[in-house]
Amino acid sequence: MSKTDSDITTEDAFYRKKLLLSIIIPGIFIFLMWLVKIVEILFDIDFSSLGIYPLAARGLPGIIFSPFIHADFNHLFNNSLPLFFLATALFYFYSEVALKVFIWTYFLTGALVWIAGREAWHIGASGLVYGLASFLFFSGILRRYFRLIALSLLIVFLYGSMVWGLFPGVFKNVSWESHMLGFVSGVVLSVWYRKEGPQQPVYEWMEEEEEIGRGGDVPKT
Repeated sequence: MSKTDSDITTEDAFYRKKLLLSIIIPGIFIFLMWLVKIVEILFDIDFSSLGIYPLAARGLPGIIFSPFIHADFNHLFNNSLPLFFLATALFYFYSEVALKVFIWTYFLTGALVWIAGREAWHIGASGLVYGLASFLFFSGILRRYFRLIALSLLIVFLYGSMVWGLFPGVFKNVSWESHMLGFVSGVVLSVWYRKEGPQQPVYEWMEEEEEIGRGGDVPKT
C-alpha cells in the first residue's frame, strides 16, 4: 500500500512538530547557561563558588547550579553545541523517557562529583554532556534497534574524541571527574531504562525465526 500525498504531508508535519518540541528544553537550558555568563560579565560577578565542592556543605548547591556556570565564553561555547545536539537527540528519539533521563543524568552526575571529586570547584555542563553521550551510545546498542544503533555510531563519529576527557592529566584545569562520572551515569541509566522507550519492532519474519529456534514448524515458502 502506497502513501498518498496527504499522508506524506501529515507525516512530515508530525516529525517537524516533534523536532521543534525536542529542542525546547535544550534551548531553554542553554539560554540560561549563556544568561548566567552574561550576568557575570555585566555585573563583574564570579559564580564559581556556586559550583560543586566535594564533601563540603558549601559545595552541595553546586549539584543544582554548577552546569550553568562556566569559566569563560570558550568553555561555555564548547559545552553548548554538544549539549544542544545530544539533548535534542535524546528528546527526539527517546521522547517517552527523555525528561527522566535528563533529570537523572543531571542530578546523579552532580551527586557523584560531590562524593568522589577532588578538592576543587567543579563547574560547567560537561558532566551532563558526557552523561547524555554515554546514554545515547549504550542505549542504542542495548536495544538492538537499527535506528538507535545508527545514532550510537553517529555519536562515536562526532564525539569519539571526548574519550580523552575521561582520563586525569590529559587536559589542564578540566574536571575529568565530571566527565568520568557523567559517563558512568549515562551507562547506568541506559541499562536502567533499557525496557522503556523505543524498542526494536517485531516483524513477522522475526517471529518465524524465533519459532524455528524453539523447534517449531519450518514455515513453508
